[in-house]
Order: sequence, then structure tokens, then C-alpha cells
Amino acid sequence: MATHATGSFNVQMTPQQTDDKAGGTSLGHLALLKQYHGDLEADSTGEMLSAMTPVKGSAGYVAIERVTGVLGGRTGSFVLLHRGIMTAGTQEQSITVVPHSGNGELTGISGQLAMTVVDGKHSYDLEYTLSDGS
Repeated sequence: MATHATGSFNVQMTPQQTDDKAGGTSLGHLALLKQYHGDLEADSTGEMLSAMTPVKGSAGYVAIERVTGVLGGRTGSFVLLHRGIMTAGTQEQSITVVPHSGNGELTGISGQLAMTVVDGKHSYDLEYTLSDGS
């Protein structure tokens, strides 16, 4: 049975050097630092690649982040894989725990993370299972 972890997070995105703007689409590279609060108390580091098209509200991104901390009283880390697409302002996003990326007491974790931003405040809902049935 899946467990839900919810809370808030802060994110700092630092642009990395890139000058690729061929054909009107700009490619970007950002370093990520996050702090999760709530049911997941953790820090994460990651990398994001993005493509911003000349059409307002149309873009795409992929990212990888390593989350290290405490989830449901268990200490360890796992990796999240992000994929996002915006088409003329309509957003589609998928954030998945990378299979077999958990370690420590989070070995065997699998799941999906949903994130929302309302009035500039970031929140998450991580639906997860652990292979030992927890």
C-alpha cells in the first residue's frame, strides 16, 4: 500500500553557462538546490536542462535531483527524474523516483512526486512504497 508524504519546499535555481539560442529556441542549464519540509525533511541537489521556444508558454525541461534526508522516520537518499512540457501555457509534468536509486533505510523506494506552486509557495505530495511493504 502506498504512503503519502506532504509538505513544502524551497528551491534555488542557479543558471549555468550556455549560449545556445539557435532557431529562436534557447537551451538552458540550471543547478538546483532544494530544502524539503514536512513529512520529508531533506536537502537535494540537481541539474536541469530546459528549452524555451519563441512561442509564449511553450517549453520543456528535464531534471535529475538527489534527495537526502528523512522520510517517514527513515534516513537515506533517492533520486528523482523530472520531465515537463508546456504547450501554450498548458502544463504536463511527471516526477518519478528512479528505480533502485534508494539507499540507507530508503532502499527499495518507488513512487511519484507531484508539486504545486500557489501564490509563490511550493508544496509537494510524494506517493511512495518501500519494497519491504512499508
